[in-house]
Amino acid sequence: MAVEEKLSKVRSAFVWRVSTELLKQLLEALVSDGVLNELEKESILEKNPVRADKARCFIDTVKKKGDKACRIMIRHLQTVDLSLFYQLRRRS
Repeated sequence: MAVEEKLSKVRSAFVWRVSTELLKQLLEALVSDGVLNELEKESILEKNPVRADKARCFIDTVKKKGDKACRIMIRHLQTVDLSLFYQLRRRS
């Protein structure tokens, strides 16, 4: 199964569990890695007032960037929140 498909399977659990602070950390990490640019980061944060909407937009944006972007995001999630990483891994 492709990484994008795995992210699709865990999307609702990610949206339900991710905190705003974790989302900001992941966004910063992906900007640092060149996966996202500042405009994309600001768009995700500012155009979505509700945390769950930010999370949906974030995961959908990463999926659209392809397999490599998904792998980088997952690696960062594993680094910053191992507990959430394992919870989502059990669902994929």
